[in-house]
Parts: sequence; structure tokens; C-alpha cells
Amino acid sequence: MNQTSSYYLDLMGIQRWKSRETLSSHWSLPGDSVLPNNLPLDGFSIDQLDWDDLRSKVAECTACDLCKTRKQTVFGVGSLQAKLMIVGEAPGFYEDAQGEPFVGKAGQLLNAMLQAIGLKREEVYIANVLKCRPPNNRDPAPEEVVKCTPFLKRQVALLKPKLIIALGRHAAHFLLDTHESLSKLRNKMYAYATTEVPLIVSYHPAYLLRNPIDKKHAYQDWQKVIELLQ
Repeated sequence: MNQTSSYYLDLMGIQRWKSRETLSSHWSLPGDSVLPNNLPLDGFSIDQLDWDDLRSKVAECTACDLCKTRKQTVFGVGSLQAKLMIVGEAPGFYEDAQGEPFVGKAGQLLNAMLQAIGLKREEVYIANVLKCRPPNNRDPAPEEVVKCTPFLKRQVALLKPKLIIALGRHAAHFLLDTHESLSKLRNKMYAYATTEVPLIVSYHPAYLLRNPIDKKHAYQDWQKVIELLQ
């Protein structure tokens, strides 16, 4: 481990140690993966839009009541050639103010986790299930997810990532079409919808800020990310 990685592990509050088992031994093989139902586009004719038109469609969206309370939409950010796509659940206060996903303290922690495995924020692509902030940062409502997720599906189709990591239970539940607990979804390999794009699940940075004891488990997940990308 180089000095840069060590610095960011310290920043994350993770104690460095050597496991008695290899990381791969904790993960299910692709043959054990759960293949979720195909999730077709719903509500919008967006399956032929390019990045610019898709961004414009999101910015003008009034499909649900979140358009009445948002300051701005939060489309996504990062490299359009990224191998890794990070999917969170919804914008928060700072994201709504800045128009960018994963900013504030949660964003700082995400950046530190990326740095710890040798990646930069600008090398990945980051998006959310919802493009508008739910009032008071409440959980996304089912009808909001139905209206908004065609945008995310198109983002995945345009990006064609080599790997998707779902951060938090809401992102995992949508991408995998399941209601299993996050603890049961971690440490397994999945495929996104009917594609062959590998997908894994980890903790949302906001959760880790409230529960720092799980940072070491999150770091294992991120080690798996870099292993799969390589």
C-alpha cells in the first residue's frame, strides 16, 4: 500500500490490517448472481436521446411533485468514458444547491474512498436514482422512482460501464429489483437488468458518517471494485 492510499485510509478513519483470507473468498461467484427482471423505460421516450438531450430532458422534467420543491435538478457528473458507474439514491441539501451528486461531507468521504483505491472522482461517473431532492432528505417515494428512473436507465445505456456500484439500499433496491436488506445484498456479484454489466452493493457514504464502524467493511467493497476493474 502506497503512502497516498494510507493517507486516505486514515482520512476515512479505517484501521489498516491484513485479513487472514483473501478478499475474493468473501464474494459470490458470477454463477451465484441474482439476475433481476428487465426494467423497461417507462413514461418517457428517451431511449434514443444522447447525453446533451438527456440532460435537457432532466432539467425540464415536471413528472412528479419534486419539481415544485427542488432548486435544480442533479443530472450526474464524471467521465463519459468511465469504466465505473456509482449510483446513489437522491440529492441532498448540498447536491440540490450545487447541482452535483455527492458533495458535502458525504461527497468528501466518497472522494476519499476513491482515492484509497487509486481512482479520481473525474475518472468515474456518478449519478442518483432520483434527479431531484426529496424534501427534508426523506426516502424516495415509489411513484417518484417510477417517474425518474428512465433517466438513470438511459445514463447506464449511454455510458456502458464495466462495473456499477450501488451505494445504499434505495439504489440497490431499484437496480436489482429487490427489497432485500443491504447486509444480505453485499458481498455478492450481480448483473444489471438483462445486461452482463457486473453490479455490486455497498454502503452509502452518508450512512458511513453515522456508522463509522462499517467503514472497514465498505473499504473491502471498494477493494473489490478495483479488483474487478483490473
